[in-house]
Amino acid sequence: MKEKQSTNHIFMVKPVEFYMNPQTSESNHYQIEDKEMRKEAILEEAIKEFNNLHDALTRNGVNVTALKGIKGCPDHIFPNWFITFEDKTMQIFSMRAENRRKEKTPEMIEFFKQEYKLTDDLSHYEELELFLESTSSMVFDRVNRVVYATSSARTNPELTQKWCEKNNYELVLFETESHTGDPIYHTDVLMYVGTRVIGVCFEVIKEKYRDKVKEMVSRYHEVIEISKEQIMNFCGNSLEVVNKDGEQMLVMSKRAFDSYNKEQIAALNKFYKKFIYADLSVIERFGGGSARCMLCELF
Repeated sequence: MKEKQSTNHIFMVKPVEFYMNPQTSESNHYQIEDKEMRKEAILEEAIKEFNNLHDALTRNGVNVTALKGIKGCPDHIFPNWFITFEDKTMQIFSMRAENRRKEKTPEMIEFFKQEYKLTDDLSHYEELELFLESTSSMVFDRVNRVVYATSSARTNPELTQKWCEKNNYELVLFETESHTGDPIYHTDVLMYVGTRVIGVCFEVIKEKYRDKVKEMVSRYHEVIEISKEQIMNFCGNSLEVVNKDGEQMLVMSKRAFDSYNKEQIAALNKFYKKFIYADLSVIERFGGGSARCMLCELF
C-alpha cells in the first residue's frame, strides 16, 4: 500500500528562547538582525505567533502535539531534526549548528519512542561535518518515494544519496542560487509537495538542473510556479495537512498567503478549499524560517 503524503497530526515546539541564531545566520540568508528589539520582546512576539499558528491548526481540525523547548536552543521552534513514517518508525538527523544539536533532548526522544521505533540516528555524522537536516534538507514525495534536495552547507549530497539508497527513495539532487548568490540553505524554502500539487521556484535552481527538476515535479503532480520574490516571502515554506475529515489544506504564513497572486490562489483552490495561515513575521525575520519549518509531521 502506498504511503499517504500528508497527516492529521503535527508536532510543534513552544520556544523558551528565540532570537537570531548566530550559529545559523552564516548559511541562512533569510534571517535579519534587528538590534533595536530586545530578546525578551522577540520571545514574547514569537510565542504569540506560535500560539496563533497552533490555534489555527486545531481550529481547522488538525491534531497538534506541542512540547516546550529548552534554553540554549534559539531555533527549537523549528523541529526539523527527526522524521516519522507510517510504519511507526522514526529517524534522527545530523545538524550543522552546535546549538541545534542540543534540540535533540533525551526527553523529547523518549517521548516519541513511546509511539515510534527509532531505526536510525545520523548524529554521528556531525563529528565528520556531514549534515542532513531531515525534512528541511529533503522535501518528500512520500507517495511516489521521491526526495528533492538542494546541496548546501546543511545538506551534504553524498550523505543525502546514501540515505535515499538505504531508505529506497529516488533522489532528485540539484544546486540553487539565492538572492545573495549563495546556495539556498534548505530545500523547503523553495518548494513543497502536496498530494496532487507541487509549489516550486524554478528560477533559483541552477540552469543545468532545471529541466530535470521540471520533468520530475510534473511526472506525478500539477505544478504551481513560485517566483524568486515570492520565496523571499516564504511561499515555498508551506505544508499540506489533513483535518479529521480527511480534507487536505495548505498551511503557510500570512506573509506567504498575501504574496500569492490571484491566478496562483485560483490554481491552488483546485486542490485546497481551505488555507491555514497566521502572522509569523517575527519568527520569519529572526529565525529565517516560516510555517513549514515550525511543523513536524507525525505519521
